[in-house]
Amino acid sequence: MASPFIELNVGDRVIKVTNPDKIYFPEIGATKRDLVEYYVSVGDGALRALRDRPTYLKRHPDGVATEAIYQKRIPPKHPEWLQTVTIRFPSGRTADALRVTEVAAIAYCANLATIDFHPWPTRADDVEHPDELRIDIDPQPGTGFEDARVAAFVVREILDEFGMRGFPKTSGSRGIHINVRIQRDWSFTEVRQSAIALAREVERRRPDLATTAWWKEERGEKVFIDYNQNARDRTIASAYSVRAKPHAPVSTPVTWEELADVDPRDFDIRTVPPRFAELGDVHREIDDRAFTIEPLLERYAKDERGDMPYPPNYPKMPGEPKRVQPSKARPENG
Repeated sequence: MASPFIELNVGDRVIKVTNPDKIYFPEIGATKRDLVEYYVSVGDGALRALRDRPTYLKRHPDGVATEAIYQKRIPPKHPEWLQTVTIRFPSGRTADALRVTEVAAIAYCANLATIDFHPWPTRADDVEHPDELRIDIDPQPGTGFEDARVAAFVVREILDEFGMRGFPKTSGSRGIHINVRIQRDWSFTEVRQSAIALAREVERRRPDLATTAWWKEERGEKVFIDYNQNARDRTIASAYSVRAKPHAPVSTPVTWEELADVDPRDFDIRTVPPRFAELGDVHREIDDRAFTIEPLLERYAKDERGDMPYPPNYPKMPGEPKRVQPSKARPENG
């Protein structure tokens, strides 16, 4: 027996939604249809965050209570109008990833049970040079959103001093992401170095609050400024991405004024569409200006500490310190 389906008009496309009544988010009873219609309702904002970016899909075909499928390659069988872009992993291997060019592409992938969309910080016409610096403020055990909020305003203070503008959003969990449009003049390595410099400055100003320690055993009860989110092939959930949790929270763009007292629990698949209908995309100006990261790179170059560890699945990088957690490191020469 054929699966039940409905059809939705999305721009010039007709998107088929199979098994529309299948429950994806058990805590609130939200269905696959709810997921697809959510992405259509915030389509302009979601498209601004994803447009022309290589994008990974985090899929849950049987709902969020089941294990995810992380998909970096677009399925071989897909509509002719769905576009792709070739990317290169740190290993040197390549793949054809989704290239989002219209809202219908987002809706099509939502029908494939894509809950989260994870874009690269680059555009399809130049995948080697990021146009986005990503600041990921990640609360560690013993800390929470309030701590991330304080750290975010420290980041804003630093960005202001460097003449840069950041756009904050909730992560959809306990953290905060701040995105900065940058000129496409630097490599992934250089953009990551600028993120290290910024993270270290946050740590210097608030050592009681923030840490750049890569090893969890060294972080303590502080928020981690995750500079490695700027390494090649690392992604974070895009603006307006639903997160794979039972209550369907959303990674939601906010203004700095809102961030002062916002509660991330207020943003979910049911509440964000009316907010979007009223306010539109509060990050609509994010592409208006791209900034230089030269001041951050100059600060990194002057820092005698040099580089910091990459994630464990990356090739050893020139100048990188030992990639072993301190408690397991063996003293040299016995």
